[in-house]
Amino acid sequence: MRLAMAALFVGLAMVVTGFQGKEELCAPKAVNATDTDFCKGLEVFYPEVGEVSCMVVPSCNSYRQKITLWPPPTVKFPKASESATYMLIMVDPDAPSRSSPQARFWRHWLVTDIKGADMKKGEIKGQELSPYQPPTPPPQSGFHRYQFSVYLQNGKAISLLPEESAGLGFWDMDKFLSRFQLTEPEASTQFMTQNHKDSPDADVPVRGSSKPKDQLKTSGLALPVCVHIAHHL
Repeated sequence: MRLAMAALFVGLAMVVTGFQGKEELCAPKAVNATDTDFCKGLEVFYPEVGEVSCMVVPSCNSYRQKITLWPPPTVKFPKASESATYMLIMVDPDAPSRSSPQARFWRHWLVTDIKGADMKKGEIKGQELSPYQPPTPPPQSGFHRYQFSVYLQNGKAISLLPEESAGLGFWDMDKFLSRFQLTEPEASTQFMTQNHKDSPDADVPVRGSSKPKDQLKTSGLALPVCVHIAHHL
């Protein structure tokens, strides 16, 4: 009887361990060390997959497809000053691909006048100058970085120029920030993902590369750019 119970216990333990192993395999993995410099004090959470700050969204559980449909993530800045106001920017600097980013910085989200108390709790409430656009990397364009930056607004009235509001891609973010004398962000982070139809890649891409399949010739950029634009129409 004792032997039977012991065997049953071992069997159950193996099953549980097996399930845990599968769950661990589906967890996000950290980006390559060369891409961690951008990750400074900001936390980003999506449903199901959890925190993706400085992570690569896994292909399992259809996460790379689901993230293109999920609502805005929870963005939390734990060290925010409750008496201050902040601006949040989310961009794709790798549009249409990391090796040929002619359409950078693709604007995915821009919110101003966020109260510090809300920023600490991860409640992004303010003036939405650019509504949230989920990550939609074009097929065959490799991994894309999706970068979040939080700036101290200091009571400044921030707005987009008409030509900036007219489109999301080819945004001169540096010029925009200079217009309002905004330099270094208070906090920032990024995550990576690629089109869900592309083959999963076990290797996390390193800075300056978006393997696999991102070696696009300049003459062949029209299709990825158009695909990226079509995702936002």
